[in-house]
Amino acid sequence: MAGRINDEDVKAVRDAVPIDAVVSEYLQLRNAGGGNLKGLCPFHDEKSPSFQVSPSKGFFHCFGCQEGGDTITFVMKIDHLTFSEAVERLAGQAGITLRYEEGGYNPTHQRGERIRLVEAHKIAAEWYAEQLATGPEAETGRAFLAERGFDQAAAQHFGVGYSPQGWDHLTRFLRGKGFSDKELLLSGLSQEGRRGPIDRFRGRLMWPIRDIGGDVVGFGARKLYEADNGPKYLNTPETAIYKKSQMLYGIDLAKKDIAKASRAVVVEGYTDVMACHLAGVTTAIATCGTAFGGDHIKILRRLLMDNGSARVIFTFDGDAAGQKAALRAFEDDQKFAAETYIAIAPDGMDPCDLRLAKGDDAVADLAEPRTPLFEFALRQIVSRYDLDTPAGRASALDEAAPVVARIKNSGAQHEVAVQLAGMLGILDTQFVVKRVAQLARWARDRGGKGPAPDQRQRGTAPQQQAAPARAAAPGPALNLRNPVFATERELLKLALQRPDLVSPAFDAYGVDEFTAPPYAAVREAILEAGGAEFGVQDPQDYLVRVREAAPDDAVRATVTELAVEAIMRRAVDEMYAGEVLVRVRRRAVERRVHDVNGRLARLSGHGDPAELTAVQNELWVLQQYDQTLRTHGAAAL
Repeated sequence: MAGRINDEDVKAVRDAVPIDAVVSEYLQLRNAGGGNLKGLCPFHDEKSPSFQVSPSKGFFHCFGCQEGGDTITFVMKIDHLTFSEAVERLAGQAGITLRYEEGGYNPTHQRGERIRLVEAHKIAAEWYAEQLATGPEAETGRAFLAERGFDQAAAQHFGVGYSPQGWDHLTRFLRGKGFSDKELLLSGLSQEGRRGPIDRFRGRLMWPIRDIGGDVVGFGARKLYEADNGPKYLNTPETAIYKKSQMLYGIDLAKKDIAKASRAVVVEGYTDVMACHLAGVTTAIATCGTAFGGDHIKILRRLLMDNGSARVIFTFDGDAAGQKAALRAFEDDQKFAAETYIAIAPDGMDPCDLRLAKGDDAVADLAEPRTPLFEFALRQIVSRYDLDTPAGRASALDEAAPVVARIKNSGAQHEVAVQLAGMLGILDTQFVVKRVAQLARWARDRGGKGPAPDQRQRGTAPQQQAAPARAAAPGPALNLRNPVFATERELLKLALQRPDLVSPAFDAYGVDEFTAPPYAAVREAILEAGGAEFGVQDPQDYLVRVREAAPDDAVRATVTELAVEAIMRRAVDEMYAGEVLVRVRRRAVERRVHDVNGRLARLSGHGDPAELTAVQNELWVLQQYDQTLRTHGAAAL
């Protein structure tokens, strides 16, 4: 049985390791007045700091969750250690040799499990590093690093090592250091083989993964040989000391600069972290084989202290996988008080490739804030829709508006809503602003969960309020107090009842000039039946053919209704037919002008000059045509 640590040694550990030095390894501390320090509590989520540390007394206390204690208690709670394990860790940092009562000091058998696993990883990291530096077999690993711009000094700075290709080199070495097979298996450094434990990592380049306190708790291993059938990267499995969802590679090196600069740069891989740090971007970190998530955010929040001026910059690759990762990161954006950005290098290079191609300055420039993460998310959403159609703009607005509504700063939210209107080509910016404000209000009312499903408005772009999407199925009778619908209905009645008055002009009208879906369907049926011109040639068969061309009973019923309904003018003549034809055409031109103005809004400032000129020319032609219709009426058709 393990002996109890001598009381005098416990006191010596408390006195030797200042509590503020230990706590600041995990979170940023600021002056709270009266000699105390404050920060965001690591034991519960909070927006404003209620966690205080008293260096003079050696205690901490959270006024939010009531956690408190001394240096040893803090280490026990934050790293889930036993009392003995916490004392042993702190003693190791202070260089204090502990004495054990009831049997004396036995470093092999009397240390806690976590301490033993950490020690095994520390020894393994040193052994791997020695293999890379001196082993002849490791030349492949050294060449791999050199090709990526990393010399021996860089490898030593990050503790990079090499695992030999044999079955059990590390396992035998650690056994010689007094570790049992059970400990080696629990650590994840070894795995069960046919005849006992063998090395988990063989013939790979090794990156030690340290926790925020600086202890090696796992490894990331990169494949070097084609004969290796394993994955490209192999990480330590989940163990008592390694939880990949809570690991940030490089956090031990970056934490002080992250707290000092109020900035963190999130990259995708181990070599990217190395490239950034060597280029002077010492706030770079990376996840370890998993997506950036909630536990990672908690670590950064404690270091950034939820400073509103803080920055978190994601440098995901420009490929589809990188974009998907960025959008996943945006899902957690609300958990930051910091502003979040994305920076994508030219040609989609990662920081390691960028450093090789263009040098350290290019990497440092990449890490500067570029595009707000919400703007990147918006552009990804908008790019999936056809913005030249009302339905496409409405659908894009439906998906994009909730993203804008989640922006934390209300002033920025309003400004981005205006930008969104421009991106979509919606000229009525106030409509978009009000839509976003409504969603934000719903989200606040529901505790940040967004609008309730029955409150979401679909297809509510301004132009759609006056004209239902043409893709919708024919529905019940339309509100004829709407002059657009009334005029379209009148023209169809003329086309069915008096085709001689509207032919041949009517046959040149497109289906999209009829905004009501039932009327567009009737126009399509007339076209299928040979057009109004056929009605002039054979009036008897004309209506029969139009009905037969109708796609369903609803459209057939509408054809019949329009064919028998009275025309809205007693004197139905060529002049009246011309007036109706012109009204329908001019409204179609107005809609097209609206669409083209929307395209101009999207292109202005960053569009292709040739495309911009073409759109401007199209707008001019439309405006001239509208003027001609106003001046010459049906003669201009």
